Amino acid sequence: MKRWKAIVLLFIFVQINPLISEAEQIVNAQEWYTYDRMREDLRLLKRKYKEDMQIKLIGKSEFGQNIWAAKIGEGKENIIILGGHHGREWLTTSLVMTKLEYYLEAYTSGQDIFGYNSQILDDVSIWFVPMVNPDGIRIQQEGIGFLPKHHQTRLIHMNENSMDFDRWKANGMGIDLNRQYPAGWGNIKEKTAAPSFQYYKGKYPLQAKEVQAVVHFTKELEPLMAVTYHSSGRVLYWYFKNNQAVVKRDKKLADHLSRLTGYELDQPEEHAVGGGFSDWFVSEFNRPSFTPEISYFVEDTNPPISVFQEEWKRNKKVGIYLVAKAKYLFLDSNESKMNEAE
Repeated sequence: MKRWKAIVLLFIFVQINPLISEAEQIVNAQEWYTYDRMREDLRLLKRKYKEDMQIKLIGKSEFGQNIWAAKIGEGKENIIILGGHHGREWLTTSLVMTKLEYYLEAYTSGQDIFGYNSQILDDVSIWFVPMVNPDGIRIQQEGIGFLPKHHQTRLIHMNENSMDFDRWKANGMGIDLNRQYPAGWGNIKEKTAAPSFQYYKGKYPLQAKEVQAVVHFTKELEPLMAVTYHSSGRVLYWYFKNNQAVVKRDKKLADHLSRLTGYELDQPEEHAVGGGFSDWFVSEFNRPSFTPEISYFVEDTNPPISVFQEEWKRNKKVGIYLVAKAKYLFLDSNESKMNEAE
Protein backbone atom coordinates (compact mmCIF):
# COMPACT_ATOMS: atom_id res chain seq x y z
CA MET A 1 0.00 0.00 0.00
CA LYS A 2 2.78 2.46 0.92
CA ARG A 3 4.57 1.74 -2.34
CA TRP A 4 1.36 2.33 -4.29
CA LYS A 5 0.77 5.67 -2.53
CA ALA A 6 4.34 6.73 -3.31
CA ILE A 7 3.83 5.93 -7.00
CA VAL A 8 0.60 7.93 -7.07
CA LEU A 9 2.25 10.95 -5.41
CA LEU A 10 5.18 10.76 -7.83
CA PHE A 11 2.75 10.67 -10.76
CA ILE A 12 0.92 13.72 -9.41
CA PHE A 13 4.19 15.58 -8.92
CA VAL A 14 5.45 14.86 -12.45
CA GLN A 15 2.11 16.01 -13.85
CA ILE A 16 2.43 19.31 -11.99
CA ASN A 17 6.08 20.11 -12.70
CA PRO A 18 7.86 17.89 -15.23
CA LEU A 19 10.76 20.35 -15.43
CA ILE A 20 11.95 19.57 -11.88
CA SER A 21 12.82 16.20 -10.41
CA GLU A 22 11.09 15.03 -7.25
CA ALA A 23 14.24 15.61 -5.20
CA GLU A 24 14.53 19.21 -6.44
CA GLN A 25 10.91 20.22 -5.88
CA ILE A 26 10.47 22.97 -3.31
CA VAL A 27 6.77 23.86 -3.36
CA ASN A 28 4.60 20.93 -2.27
CA ALA A 29 0.96 21.56 -3.12
CA GLN A 30 -0.05 18.11 -1.82
CA GLU A 31 -0.13 19.35 1.78
CA TRP A 32 -1.91 22.09 3.74
CA TYR A 33 -0.05 25.16 2.60
CA THR A 34 0.73 27.36 5.58
CA TYR A 35 2.22 30.80 6.08
CA ASP A 36 5.41 29.24 7.50
CA ARG A 37 5.66 26.85 4.56
CA MET A 38 5.32 29.71 2.07
CA ARG A 39 7.92 31.78 3.88
CA GLU A 40 10.39 28.88 3.88
CA ASP A 41 9.68 28.07 0.22
CA LEU A 42 10.37 31.65 -0.80
CA ARG A 43 13.68 31.49 1.05
CA LEU A 44 14.63 28.23 -0.64
CA LEU A 45 13.57 29.45 -4.08
CA LYS A 46 15.67 32.60 -3.64
CA ARG A 47 18.67 30.52 -2.59
CA LYS A 48 18.27 28.28 -5.64
CA TYR A 49 17.47 30.87 -8.32
CA LYS A 50 19.44 33.81 -6.89
CA GLU A 51 19.36 36.85 -9.18
CA ASP A 52 16.66 35.32 -11.41
CA MET A 53 14.15 35.95 -8.62
CA GLN A 54 13.46 39.10 -6.64
CA ILE A 55 11.65 39.07 -3.30
CA LYS A 56 10.11 42.17 -1.76
CA LEU A 57 8.37 42.76 1.56
CA ILE A 58 5.34 44.85 0.64
CA GLY A 59 3.73 45.20 4.07
CA LYS A 60 2.56 43.48 7.22
CA SER A 61 -0.73 42.00 8.35
CA GLU A 62 -2.77 43.37 11.23
CA PHE A 63 -0.85 41.02 13.55
CA GLY A 64 2.59 41.66 12.12
CA GLN A 65 3.09 38.82 9.65
CA ASN A 66 4.94 39.64 6.45
CA ILE A 67 3.22 40.02 3.09
CA TRP A 68 5.70 39.02 0.40
CA ALA A 69 5.94 39.56 -3.34
CA ALA A 70 8.24 37.71 -5.74
CA LYS A 71 9.27 38.73 -9.24
CA ILE A 72 10.41 36.77 -12.29
CA GLY A 73 11.91 38.51 -15.32
CA GLU A 74 13.78 41.66 -16.22
CA GLY A 75 10.90 43.47 -17.87
CA LYS A 76 10.31 47.01 -16.63
CA GLU A 77 6.63 46.46 -17.40
CA ASN A 78 4.82 43.74 -15.50
CA ILE A 79 1.65 41.89 -14.64
CA ILE A 80 0.63 40.94 -11.10
CA ILE A 81 -0.84 37.65 -9.81
CA LEU A 82 -2.30 37.48 -6.30
CA GLY A 83 -3.63 34.71 -4.06
CA GLY A 84 -4.78 34.19 -0.50
CA HIS A 85 -7.10 37.17 0.00
CA HIS A 86 -9.39 35.00 2.14
CA GLY A 87 -8.55 32.73 5.05
CA ARG A 88 -10.27 29.61 3.73
CA GLU A 89 -8.85 30.09 0.21
CA TRP A 90 -5.24 29.10 0.86
CA LEU A 91 -5.28 26.64 -2.04
CA THR A 92 -4.89 29.74 -4.21
CA THR A 93 -1.56 30.34 -2.45
CA SER A 94 -0.50 26.80 -3.36
CA LEU A 95 -1.44 27.53 -6.97
CA VAL A 96 0.42 30.85 -7.13
CA MET A 97 3.54 29.37 -5.52
CA THR A 98 3.51 26.36 -7.87
CA LYS A 99 3.24 28.73 -10.82
CA LEU A 100 6.12 30.77 -9.44
CA GLU A 101 8.40 27.73 -9.16
CA TYR A 102 7.48 26.27 -12.54
CA TYR A 103 7.98 29.56 -14.37
CA LEU A 104 11.24 30.19 -12.54
CA GLU A 105 12.68 26.85 -13.55
CA ALA A 106 11.68 27.33 -17.19
CA TYR A 107 13.00 30.90 -17.25
CA THR A 108 16.40 30.08 -15.76
CA SER A 109 16.88 26.99 -17.94
CA GLY A 110 15.73 28.73 -21.14
CA GLN A 111 12.83 26.34 -21.72
CA ASP A 112 9.43 27.29 -23.10
CA ILE A 113 6.52 27.82 -20.73
CA PHE A 114 3.62 25.90 -22.25
CA GLY A 115 4.46 26.98 -25.79
CA TYR A 116 5.66 30.51 -24.98
CA ASN A 117 9.32 31.54 -25.07
CA SER A 118 10.18 32.15 -21.42
CA GLN A 119 12.48 35.01 -22.35
CA ILE A 120 9.38 37.10 -22.97
CA LEU A 121 9.65 37.72 -19.22
CA ASP A 122 12.51 40.06 -20.04
CA ASP A 123 9.94 42.28 -21.75
CA VAL A 124 7.07 41.85 -19.28
CA SER A 125 7.88 40.43 -15.86
CA ILE A 126 5.50 38.82 -13.36
CA TRP A 127 5.05 39.86 -9.75
CA PHE A 128 3.46 37.19 -7.53
CA VAL A 129 1.79 38.01 -4.20
CA PRO A 130 0.96 34.51 -2.92
CA MET A 131 -0.65 35.27 0.44
CA VAL A 132 -2.40 38.61 0.97
CA ASN A 133 -4.08 37.50 4.22
CA PRO A 134 -1.63 35.51 6.38
CA ASP A 135 -3.57 36.15 9.62
CA GLY A 136 -6.83 34.87 8.18
CA ILE A 137 -5.19 31.80 6.68
CA ARG A 138 -3.51 30.94 9.98
CA ILE A 139 -6.83 31.34 11.81
CA GLN A 140 -8.58 29.01 9.35
CA GLN A 141 -5.81 26.41 9.47
CA GLU A 142 -4.63 26.58 13.08
CA GLY A 143 -7.32 28.28 15.12
CA ILE A 144 -6.68 31.37 17.25
CA GLY A 145 -4.01 30.19 19.68
CA PHE A 146 -1.26 32.29 18.06
CA LEU A 147 -3.13 35.55 18.72
CA PRO A 148 -3.23 37.65 21.92
CA LYS A 149 -5.60 36.27 24.56
CA HIS A 150 -7.77 39.38 24.67
CA HIS A 151 -8.33 39.20 20.92
CA GLN A 152 -9.20 35.50 20.93
CA THR A 153 -12.45 36.25 22.76
CA ARG A 154 -13.38 38.84 20.11
CA LEU A 155 -12.70 36.37 17.31
CA ILE A 156 -14.88 33.69 18.89
CA HIS A 157 -17.69 36.24 19.00
CA MET A 158 -17.07 37.12 15.33
CA ASN A 159 -17.28 33.40 14.58
CA GLU A 160 -20.75 33.16 16.09
CA ASN A 161 -19.31 31.72 19.33
CA SER A 162 -17.90 28.68 17.54
CA MET A 163 -14.40 27.33 18.12
CA ASP A 164 -14.42 25.77 14.64
CA PHE A 165 -12.71 28.25 12.31
CA ASP A 166 -12.86 26.16 9.12
CA ARG A 167 -15.16 28.70 7.49
CA TRP A 168 -13.05 31.77 8.43
CA LYS A 169 -12.74 34.12 5.45
CA ALA A 170 -11.83 37.50 6.96
CA ASN A 171 -8.53 38.92 8.15
CA GLY A 172 -7.49 38.90 11.80
CA MET A 173 -9.77 41.84 12.57
CA GLY A 174 -12.90 40.32 11.06
CA ILE A 175 -12.74 42.39 7.84
CA ASP A 176 -13.33 40.80 4.43
CA LEU A 177 -10.32 42.01 2.44
CA ASN A 178 -11.99 41.65 -0.93
CA ARG A 179 -14.68 44.11 0.16
CA GLN A 180 -12.11 46.71 1.20
CA TYR A 181 -11.00 48.23 -2.10
CA PRO A 182 -12.34 51.72 -2.93
CA ALA A 183 -14.09 51.10 -6.26
CA GLY A 184 -17.80 50.67 -5.53
CA TRP A 185 -17.21 50.26 -1.78
CA GLY A 186 -20.02 52.59 -0.82
CA ASN A 187 -22.55 50.64 -2.89
CA ILE A 188 -21.87 47.26 -1.26
CA LYS A 189 -24.98 46.04 0.49
CA GLU A 190 -23.78 44.97 3.91
CA LYS A 191 -24.55 41.41 4.99
CA THR A 192 -23.18 42.27 8.41
CA ALA A 193 -22.51 45.63 10.04
CA ALA A 194 -19.95 44.28 12.51
CA PRO A 195 -16.64 42.40 12.23
CA SER A 196 -17.35 38.79 11.30
CA PHE A 197 -15.84 35.62 9.89
CA GLN A 198 -17.03 36.78 6.46
CA TYR A 199 -18.58 39.66 4.48
CA TYR A 200 -17.84 42.63 6.77
CA LYS A 201 -16.62 45.42 4.48
CA GLY A 202 -15.13 47.59 7.24
CA LYS A 203 -15.87 51.11 8.44
CA TYR A 204 -14.21 52.64 5.38
CA PRO A 205 -12.24 51.43 2.34
CA LEU A 206 -8.53 50.72 2.81
CA GLN A 207 -9.04 50.24 6.55
CA ALA A 208 -7.20 46.89 6.59
CA LYS A 209 -3.41 46.97 6.65
CA GLU A 210 -3.24 44.11 4.15
CA VAL A 211 -5.26 46.02 1.56
CA GLN A 212 -3.25 49.18 2.19
CA ALA A 213 -0.10 47.18 1.39
CA VAL A 214 -1.51 45.69 -1.81
CA VAL A 215 -2.84 49.03 -3.08
CA HIS A 216 0.43 50.84 -2.36
CA PHE A 217 2.46 48.11 -4.04
CA THR A 218 0.19 47.93 -7.08
CA LYS A 219 0.29 51.70 -7.57
CA GLU A 220 4.06 51.50 -7.37
CA LEU A 221 4.15 48.80 -10.08
CA GLU A 222 1.37 50.08 -12.37
CA PRO A 223 0.89 46.58 -13.86
CA LEU A 224 -0.38 46.07 -17.38
CA MET A 225 -2.78 43.33 -16.22
CA ALA A 226 -3.79 41.59 -13.01
CA VAL A 227 -5.09 38.21 -11.83
CA THR A 228 -6.39 37.64 -8.33
CA TYR A 229 -7.24 34.04 -7.44
CA HIS A 230 -10.17 33.05 -5.22
CA SER A 231 -12.21 29.92 -4.53
CA SER A 232 -14.61 28.34 -5.25
CA GLY A 233 -17.00 27.61 -8.14
CA ARG A 234 -14.92 27.52 -11.34
CA VAL A 235 -16.17 30.87 -12.59
CA LEU A 236 -14.19 33.76 -14.10
CA TYR A 237 -14.99 37.39 -13.26
CA TRP A 238 -13.62 40.06 -15.57
CA TYR A 239 -15.93 43.09 -15.58
CA PHE A 240 -16.47 46.09 -13.33
CA LYS A 241 -17.96 49.06 -15.18
CA ASN A 242 -15.10 48.79 -17.67
CA ASN A 243 -14.61 51.76 -19.94
CA GLN A 244 -16.67 50.97 -23.04
CA ALA A 245 -13.67 51.67 -25.24
CA VAL A 246 -11.86 48.62 -23.81
CA VAL A 247 -14.74 46.24 -23.08
CA LYS A 248 -14.19 44.47 -26.41
CA ARG A 249 -10.47 44.06 -25.65
CA ASP A 250 -11.06 42.70 -22.14
CA LYS A 251 -13.93 40.44 -23.19
CA LYS A 252 -11.72 38.74 -25.80
CA LEU A 253 -9.06 38.11 -23.19
CA ALA A 254 -11.69 36.79 -20.79
CA ASP A 255 -13.11 34.50 -23.47
CA HIS A 256 -9.69 33.01 -24.08
CA LEU A 257 -9.02 32.57 -20.36
CA SER A 258 -12.40 30.87 -20.09
CA ARG A 259 -11.34 28.40 -22.77
CA LEU A 260 -7.96 27.82 -21.11
CA THR A 261 -9.40 27.18 -17.65
CA GLY A 262 -12.81 25.79 -18.49
CA TYR A 263 -14.29 28.36 -16.09
CA GLU A 264 -17.60 29.93 -17.03
CA LEU A 265 -17.64 33.70 -17.50
CA ASP A 266 -19.77 35.61 -15.04
CA GLN A 267 -22.69 37.80 -15.99
CA PRO A 268 -21.33 41.32 -15.31
CA GLU A 269 -24.65 42.96 -14.57
CA GLU A 270 -25.27 40.43 -11.79
CA HIS A 271 -21.90 40.41 -10.05
CA ALA A 272 -20.24 43.82 -10.60
CA VAL A 273 -20.84 44.83 -6.98
CA GLY A 274 -17.51 46.48 -6.19
CA GLY A 275 -15.08 46.40 -3.28
CA GLY A 276 -12.78 43.78 -4.79
CA PHE A 277 -9.19 44.04 -5.98
CA SER A 278 -10.12 43.54 -9.63
CA ASP A 279 -12.89 46.15 -9.38
CA TRP A 280 -10.37 48.65 -8.04
CA PHE A 281 -7.65 47.70 -10.54
CA VAL A 282 -9.93 48.19 -13.55
CA SER A 283 -11.15 51.52 -12.19
CA GLU A 284 -7.68 52.74 -11.23
CA PHE A 285 -5.73 51.74 -14.34
CA ASN A 286 -8.33 51.06 -17.04
CA ARG A 287 -6.47 47.82 -17.74
CA PRO A 288 -7.62 44.19 -17.70
CA SER A 289 -8.04 42.34 -14.43
CA PHE A 290 -9.41 38.84 -13.92
CA THR A 291 -10.70 36.92 -10.91
CA PRO A 292 -10.73 33.14 -11.38
CA GLU A 293 -12.54 31.11 -8.72
CA ILE A 294 -10.74 27.77 -8.56
CA SER A 295 -12.19 24.39 -7.59
CA TYR A 296 -15.67 22.97 -7.77
CA PHE A 297 -17.99 24.74 -5.37
CA VAL A 298 -17.43 24.13 -1.68
CA GLU A 299 -19.49 25.97 0.90
CA ASP A 300 -17.80 27.97 3.66
CA THR A 301 -14.53 26.05 3.85
CA ASN A 302 -11.31 25.41 1.95
CA PRO A 303 -11.35 23.32 -1.24
CA PRO A 304 -9.79 19.88 -0.72
CA ILE A 305 -6.15 19.32 -1.64
CA SER A 306 -7.29 16.52 -3.94
CA VAL A 307 -8.58 19.11 -6.42
CA PHE A 308 -5.22 20.83 -6.82
CA GLN A 309 -3.88 18.87 -9.80
CA GLU A 310 -7.04 19.62 -11.79
CA GLU A 311 -6.85 23.32 -10.95
CA TRP A 312 -3.16 23.44 -11.87
CA LYS A 313 -3.94 21.96 -15.29
CA ARG A 314 -6.64 24.55 -15.81
CA ASN A 315 -4.51 27.51 -14.70
CA LYS A 316 -0.89 26.71 -15.55
CA LYS A 317 -0.92 28.78 -18.77
CA VAL A 318 -2.79 31.78 -17.39
CA GLY A 319 0.23 33.82 -16.28
CA ILE A 320 2.40 33.35 -19.34
CA TYR A 321 -0.57 33.84 -21.69
CA LEU A 322 -1.30 37.23 -20.10
CA VAL A 323 2.38 38.19 -20.26
CA ALA A 324 2.32 37.55 -24.02
CA LYS A 325 -0.93 39.47 -24.45
CA ALA A 326 0.30 42.37 -22.32
CA LYS A 327 3.40 42.65 -24.49
CA TYR A 328 1.33 42.49 -27.67
CA LEU A 329 -1.32 44.96 -26.55
CA PHE A 330 0.71 47.53 -24.64
CA LEU A 331 4.32 47.30 -25.88
CA ASP A 332 4.19 46.08 -29.48
CA SER A 333 0.84 47.56 -30.42
CA ASN A 334 -0.32 50.33 -32.62
CA GLU A 335 -3.71 51.93 -32.06
CA SER A 336 -5.58 49.35 -34.12
CA LYS A 337 -4.16 46.48 -32.06
CA MET A 338 -5.29 47.92 -28.78
CA ASN A 339 -8.79 46.51 -29.25
CA GLU A 340 -7.55 43.04 -30.18
CA ALA A 341 -6.72 40.13 -27.95
CA GLU A 342 -6.44 37.22 -30.34
